[in-house]
Amino acid sequence: MTTASKAASSRLPVVVGAEHVLTDPQTLSVYAVDGRVPSVAVRPRSSDEVVEIVKYAASEKLALIPSGARTKLGIGLPPRRYDIALDMSQLDRIIAYDPGDLTLSIEAGVPLHKVEATLAEHRQFVPLFVPYFEQATVGGSLATGVDSPLRQFYGTGRDYVLGMEFVHGNGVHSKSGGNVVKNVTGYDLHKLMIGALGTLGVITRVNFKTFPFSGGSHGFLAAFDCCERASSMRNRIAQSALRPLTLEILSPRISELFLRPENTRAGEAAPPPDALSTRHWMLATAYVGNEKVLARYESDLRRLAAECGAANVSVLGDDTRPSVWGRLREALPILLDASPATTIIKIGILPSRMQEVIVKAAKMADANHLHWAAIARGLGVIYFALLPTERSQASQREVAAATSEILAAASTLGANVTIPWGPSEWKATLKIWGPGRNDFAQMQKVKKVFDPLGVFSPGRFIGGI
Repeated sequence: MTTASKAASSRLPVVVGAEHVLTDPQTLSVYAVDGRVPSVAVRPRSSDEVVEIVKYAASEKLALIPSGARTKLGIGLPPRRYDIALDMSQLDRIIAYDPGDLTLSIEAGVPLHKVEATLAEHRQFVPLFVPYFEQATVGGSLATGVDSPLRQFYGTGRDYVLGMEFVHGNGVHSKSGGNVVKNVTGYDLHKLMIGALGTLGVITRVNFKTFPFSGGSHGFLAAFDCCERASSMRNRIAQSALRPLTLEILSPRISELFLRPENTRAGEAAPPPDALSTRHWMLATAYVGNEKVLARYESDLRRLAAECGAANVSVLGDDTRPSVWGRLREALPILLDASPATTIIKIGILPSRMQEVIVKAAKMADANHLHWAAIARGLGVIYFALLPTERSQASQREVAAATSEILAAASTLGANVTIPWGPSEWKATLKIWGPGRNDFAQMQKVKKVFDPLGVFSPGRFIGGI
């Protein structure tokens, strides 16, 4: 019996109650990270219980990985050690919501769909429309740092999270930021937690700025015969007075995947005929406003599309836009289901160079006999997916070669490149966190301050932190 297993029958039941300590092997298998299964899973119901669990893990030198709905546990490197799964899903209370002040305070385990339903009663929302929306929790979505199409207008969680409470490696419950929009107190340490993959601490509570719905929403889709023309329209929109909610370029295979019947979820209609083309590159943009504003957007976008050589355009209203934009939100899960060994490369680069990177990546994928698909967010984030037809050693060699070439080419253009998703058994041959970083020494120091004993997710983050 391991030390963590002994804890399940002694210390941890005292903290959370025996019914919230899980040791059954079949149950524990759902908490596996890259094939590594914990010895015990614990489901705390309060931040005080989280503190005690972390203190115990630190005192016994046990490795702990926090999780919510476990939809994104495949991101990152395999953990060096994994003793305790910290299931945060029972911290699911809405602490405070003030529609007049546009502020919301909630526990980390609250599901995103619950946040949406609560705010919708007051015609407000938080722009955390990330993949796996119907299952994902607030804490897990922030810890993994996955973005959404709404990044174009609202930014990422770092832009609308006002404050946070978290437990760091010494078992201390800390606070950062505040509860109101005009907060000027202290350092925004909570921003370090966003995208850190649970390697610095456990998020227990989050304070958000909320946003009001403003008028109706339309979607505009333009089809082009090449990536260059779609990119040209993106550039024209960026240089104009238009400020759309979303702005993305889709490769033809993305449309093909979106049109597959299996990618229509219950209650979601199929896209309208001719809205998406499996033979063209698509530019997709969404915008909001009153009837006059919507009409002006449509007029300007039609003009820009014609000037850039669009083969076809479609305008989707409030009733039909979700059929495409729901799939855009869930594009990463759709890509992961599209191949037995989907490997997704994330490239951050200046928007003006996106088309150059996509063309280079496509050539390298083709040279290695790999199917591929790409989504390029208007602000300069590209998700380039390699889609092998089988999970074989030959495919592994082809993916390793293609990713190495793409990372090298993108890096020469000043891009930041990582591989968030790939088969667990292939990760040893892939540069999951990209090339070495100049700020790695500083990152190690931050890790040492927040998690001096290496309790949280050891080995999963950049450089094996």
